[in-house]
Amino acid sequence: QVQLVESGGGLVQPGGSLRLSCAASGRLFNFNDMGWYRQGPGKQREWVATITRGVATSYADSVKGRFTISRDNAKNTGYLQMNNLNPEDTAVYYCTQTYERRAYWGQGTQVTVSS
Repeated sequence: QVQLVESGGGLVQPGGSLRLSCAASGRLFNFNDMGWYRQGPGKQREWVATITRGVATSYADSVKGRFTISRDNAKNTGYLQMNNLNPEDTAVYYCTQTYERRAYWGQGTQVTVSS
């Protein structure tokens, strides 16, 4: 079993930055990839970014150039650096990591962008 704990969310003004973390613990074998998703108020959950075991990254068009996904393999922790935030980025952000071909999800962390 794998547990994921997200942190780093909060309230930020438009144009500001936040860094989300996703720490994994438990049976951490055969890591495959990590992703971030978000669900805004009244919206469906949407994909934000992914990083593979081979450190290839991909981003949704809405965040490309503003968000950066990364992972510290030694710490089994993933990150999402979010810059130039705008109100449309307001959402609960969830991380997912895949071990032994099974995807695990965190509990989510709230990001609110407002003046």
